[in-house]
Amino acid sequence: MPITRDKARGQFVFEFDRWINGSRIRARKRLPRTWTQAQADEYDRKTSASLYAQANGIGGGHHLIEEAVAHYLKERIPKLATGMNVARELALIAHFYAGRPMSALPDVCKALRLKSMSVPKKEGDTPRPLSDATVRLRIRYLTAACRWAWKHHGFGETDPAAKVVVPEVKNERQFYIDRAEMLRIARATKNRNARMALRIGFYSGMRLAEILRAIPQDDRWHLGKTKNGEPRIVPIHPRAAVCARKLQKVAKITVQKSVKAACVAVGMPWLHFHDIRHSTASAMVNAGVDLYTVGAVLGHKDPRSTARYAHLSTDRQADAIGRVGQKSPTTKLRRVA
Repeated sequence: MPITRDKARGQFVFEFDRWINGSRIRARKRLPRTWTQAQADEYDRKTSASLYAQANGIGGGHHLIEEAVAHYLKERIPKLATGMNVARELALIAHFYAGRPMSALPDVCKALRLKSMSVPKKEGDTPRPLSDATVRLRIRYLTAACRWAWKHHGFGETDPAAKVVVPEVKNERQFYIDRAEMLRIARATKNRNARMALRIGFYSGMRLAEILRAIPQDDRWHLGKTKNGEPRIVPIHPRAAVCARKLQKVAKITVQKSVKAACVAVGMPWLHFHDIRHSTASAMVNAGVDLYTVGAVLGHKDPRSTARYAHLSTDRQADAIGRVGQKSPTTKLRRVA
């Protein structure tokens, strides 16, 4: 019987070992611990039929990538904060994976790396190659959908994304400004709300989207669900207290355009609003704040996101190097005694 139960691990195991048309077909997979006997039996029926079909050369037994995407869109996307964006990106690359089996996922992703082009905004525009960051993001979405179907619906015996090659992306921005430069940009910002959002951003480290929906209360910014899926509270800096009280609702694009125009006017066309957040981190690190606290202020869930600022603490590093070889006070005391 293909379905057995591993009592030690508390989960069902699917095992298939048959001679079909002179060939031995073998497959084995541990099923999720939460699965019931009925779910395990259903997996047995579907997978066994698929293996028999493949052995007999019948194409209907192969799971398609678009089937995996359909399951992902229905079951997982509604639970993601950025679900609409994921669904849109998967739709834009549907022509790459339409009609392709799960086994072809590495080839589909390779085609994405080599042939991904932008969609012309208007007739007559020439499509352009997409950035590595965009291609990487789309591959991540597609492999996530296939892995979801593999884990929850038994699409295949092994991880479908195991052989997928994802392009490396090094797009960390290294642009930081200090308080004086921030004030120059603020004075050149014509939109009043954009000017206040800029100051709040510098004195809080919040993203623009967070600034526009944060609720000031009891000297704290209260944020609901953030980018990492968790709520966050950020103290209000005294120099941003007035802005916190007076900031009105304004469109995100309005703030971005106004601040960008001000950056160009003061000779910093390379600066984006999001760089203000990095500047806040830079100011904290150079003021001696430890990286753990910096990450907590910025709302980083992964410490690797904060590690990018480690190189900024040059003064602390110089102090640490200067201590090498110095005698500690306790050593001197021992000698005196």
